Amino acid sequence: MYLFYGKEFLLINREIDKIKKEEHLDDVDISKYNLELDSLKDVIDDAQTVSFFHDKKAILLENCSFLTGNTKKNTIEQPIELLEAYLEHPNPSTIMIFVVPNEKMDERKKIVKLLKKKATVKECNGIQNMNHYLNQLFDGYVISTPDMLFFKERVGSDIAMLAQEAEKLKMATIDTKKIDRDCILSITTKTIDLDIFALIEAIVSKEKAKALEMFDEMVKHGEEPIMIIIMLANQFRIIYQAKELYQKGYTEKDIASTLSIHPFRIKKALEKGRMFESEMILTYLNQLADLDYQIKSGQMDKKLGLELFFLGL
Repeated sequence: MYLFYGKEFLLINREIDKIKKEEHLDDVDISKYNLELDSLKDVIDDAQTVSFFHDKKAILLENCSFLTGNTKKNTIEQPIELLEAYLEHPNPSTIMIFVVPNEKMDERKKIVKLLKKKATVKECNGIQNMNHYLNQLFDGYVISTPDMLFFKERVGSDIAMLAQEAEKLKMATIDTKKIDRDCILSITTKTIDLDIFALIEAIVSKEKAKALEMFDEMVKHGEEPIMIIIMLANQFRIIYQAKELYQKGYTEKDIASTLSIHPFRIKKALEKGRMFESEMILTYLNQLADLDYQIKSGQMDKKLGLELFFLGL
């Protein structure tokens, strides 16, 4: 019996894949239930049924919000007592996997306490030790520490993106198993988020030439000016919202949860927010909205429009 909770679904899926491999389970051996829509009664009935194909079967219970204090509206009421009774006498041929898409559970609940006794519990939130995670990604390959840090800076802190880009690098160097900076530059995709952060720094510093140079480089690499406008506006909006919430006493973690945005982006937004007055952020948002309208209505060339925006800093 397993219980995984947290917001990093890549980590949760990896744990589930590990169970499938260890128990020699195929997809046909796994029943899935959405506990916001399906009843625990059906789950328990299924759990007590013997598998016709293999010695063992698994039941994946997704969206177990009844284990948290954040039950959504329109979520069915679960017969928790049935699950409590089953946990005392579980079917040994059934593997139950509970997934809670929340940073934490409600530790006060009797069912949570019981599951923590009966199940293997693992937290799947943000990576606590990024260097350890990167070393795991490149296990079996030769990559220097500076190049590994360069890889992280280039790709960002989203673990799904890191895993995806690391896989591309490993496939490209499967013969030599050696990864260097040139390989990283030629194979990986640089996240536009990092370009946008750097561009915003140039805007903050009113470095017109640098902003224009960066914009030109982004266009050369295939980024659409309209998309750059949207990304700038989105980032300024996040900076404004994060700044306002922080001034009201919210922590970084609270802000990330309230805005449903990755903590890394909130951290960056707050760093940039310290460089701006709120009124200036709103001014830039209005200017970008006007520019977006002018371009879409045919009044302004998209590339020229952004160039004029940077020249007006």
